[in-house]
Amino acid sequence: MTINRQIILSEYPKGMPQPEHLPMKEGEVPSPKDGQVLIKTIYLSLDPYMRGRMSPAKSYAASVELGEVMQGGTVGQVVESRLEGFEAGDYVLGFGGWQEYSVQGKEMLRKLDPKQAPISTALGVLGMPGFTAYAGLLEIGQPKEGETVVVSAASGAVGQVVGQIAKLKGCRVVGVAGAPDKCQHVLDAYGFDACVNYKDDDFEAQLKAACPDGIDIYFENVGGKVFDAVMKRVNDFARIPLCGRIAHYNDTEAPQGPDQLPAFLTKLLVRRVLIKGFIQFDYAYLMKDFVKDMSAWMQAGKIQYQEDIVQGLENTVEAFQGLLEGRNRGKLLVQVSEDPTR
Repeated sequence: MTINRQIILSEYPKGMPQPEHLPMKEGEVPSPKDGQVLIKTIYLSLDPYMRGRMSPAKSYAASVELGEVMQGGTVGQVVESRLEGFEAGDYVLGFGGWQEYSVQGKEMLRKLDPKQAPISTALGVLGMPGFTAYAGLLEIGQPKEGETVVVSAASGAVGQVVGQIAKLKGCRVVGVAGAPDKCQHVLDAYGFDACVNYKDDDFEAQLKAACPDGIDIYFENVGGKVFDAVMKRVNDFARIPLCGRIAHYNDTEAPQGPDQLPAFLTKLLVRRVLIKGFIQFDYAYLMKDFVKDMSAWMQAGKIQYQEDIVQGLENTVEAFQGLLEGRNRGKLLVQVSEDPTR
């Protein structure tokens, strides 16, 4: 335990991030100071928001500095502790980044109990993606029984949870995904009422057929042609939680005309549509409710989930490219080291 492999941000990418933007280097395993623990990473979470951290543009959180380890949520095991309440062997949720070992303080850590749930779920259905789905749908979407909810990226880490919560609230749920097997999975595993493939030539016709009564809530993860098609079907007083726009994260120039903004704003006005961007930490006050509700739903078998686990830190950049291109199936994780709990 002398070498710590790390993936650093060496250059801000334009377009799709490439290995030269995120090279791997070797450094020494750090030593914890008083009030810190040394953690060996087991799972690294890959999430769309990370693309924004690779840009110098101002956003809701600071960019990763060039030469620094790329940021990311992690689940790991404490190797050495100089922090009261944490011991070697404890499993923890933290923010260790794209590396094998990290030093973290109490403010970034939460203990995990492998007997309650697989530790990987702390980065997915019981973690930030699950909470994003919970907060965005319930606080902004405010689903009511009998309404139609459309979820883009329906088989992804957030979308799979949005659809299932909407079903628990008595809604008709229509997923949008980019492959036949993804569509079939959300129907079979999550109980969606319908799912349409946005890559099909007749996508808009399929969406119209799947939403005969229009759309009351659209959980937006994607943008692009999916958003355009949905806006043609929104009902009066529709609500749109704006969670992500992954179709545009690698854009290097403005879209070619014509300018659709005037027509879009007119639609918002005429239909009295609420569209609200949000970041999950805006709703931190809901975290206790989320943990209680989601744990109960999972124990009752009412919430299912899918994980896509890539082996090896060296495959992180390729896996992240796949996430931005929609190649993953469910919550994307990189397994950096052995999981002793499995």
